[in-house]
Amino acid sequence: MSAIAEVSAAVTDDRLAKRNALVLAVAQALAGGNNAVIVTTSGIVGVMLAPDRALATLSASMLVVGMWLGTLPMGLLAGRYGRRIALQIGTAMGILSGLISCLAVLQGSFALFCAGAFCGGFYAAGHQSYRFAAADTASAAFRPKAISWVLVGGVAAAFIGANLIIVTKDWLPPYLFAATYLGQSVLAMLAGLVLMFLKFPKPAAGARTSGGGRPLSEIARQPRFLVAVVCGVAAYALMNLVMTSAPLAMVDCGHPVTYAILGTQWHVLGMYLPSFITGSLIVRFGVERIIFAGLVITALSAVVGLSGTTVAHFWITGTLIGIGWNFAFIGATTIVTQSHRPEERYRVQSFNDFLIFGSMTISSFSSGALLAQLGWTAVNAVVFPPVLLAAALLIWLTLQQRRRLA
Repeated sequence: MSAIAEVSAAVTDDRLAKRNALVLAVAQALAGGNNAVIVTTSGIVGVMLAPDRALATLSASMLVVGMWLGTLPMGLLAGRYGRRIALQIGTAMGILSGLISCLAVLQGSFALFCAGAFCGGFYAAGHQSYRFAAADTASAAFRPKAISWVLVGGVAAAFIGANLIIVTKDWLPPYLFAATYLGQSVLAMLAGLVLMFLKFPKPAAGARTSGGGRPLSEIARQPRFLVAVVCGVAAYALMNLVMTSAPLAMVDCGHPVTYAILGTQWHVLGMYLPSFITGSLIVRFGVERIIFAGLVITALSAVVGLSGTTVAHFWITGTLIGIGWNFAFIGATTIVTQSHRPEERYRVQSFNDFLIFGSMTISSFSSGALLAQLGWTAVNAVVFPPVLLAAALLIWLTLQQRRRLA
């Protein structure tokens, strides 16, 4: 193929990639609203329904278990039936999540509430793969931006989720948040409608889009892939650990529920607002530097969390850990997309998310007990060791790459 033809093909691909990224960003805004509802309300509802206060965050942990156990099936579904069908199956689980959670509140059933959160987690596994769907049709140069564009939808999700809770929380008295969960189902339905506008080109004759390729064990041994996974695990698991506990910690410190909800909104803004520039920063400064910056900001969030328990301390902690997550997670995702061939992508991407959300499961199950037994200070102190490990490995990888180029 001539140089002119290659440039033309890249432009055509990126036009489609931009279109898909915009569609997925809108869907992310709606789907992210589902996550905001579950994360914000689960600890509060858990206190009301759980037989033991130490189990108050179990429903939030079930969200993460659903994400973890949903990653591999989502990858298999995408490989067999295509991205669109796989994502719509995830949407169906999102609708079911809201309906089950509403019924749980009406019946006062903690077990049913955990089941609703689990379905929401399976849905989250689906919309977490939106970022990989955007990368499917993007050129290597545009890929970091395509991933970032999708996560921009989370900016709207911060407002959609928080305001849905504030507006609907008392619509079905005395059942706090019952109407909110019905609204959660509506958001999932709307996201499913938006996903119908996705377009993926038909593969060329004889081209493999799934199956085949190298063994997963060989791919996983690549230093860049390993470091990407460790950084993704550190970013996501720590963010989840802190923000699962934060709303309940705020209430325990005497702050109003509305302030706890707004704190989550600031956190979600921190997670997604930087997406407007993260892709461009990666292109300009390099993916390793942006991941490192994200890890530093994550550590800084813990420093703020350790320094006080005012509303401002909670809100700043949540915002900073959100920004740190954005830089580290988008950077790690970018490296993962560079670590596989086209026919390997579904297996590698779902395996990456399986590892990340598996670590989140551990952090979620430990957050409630950690907060109940040792307090908010301990939750923040746990942040430092994983951040230091991820940063050390990232520095090692960067030095190794420089030696090879020297």
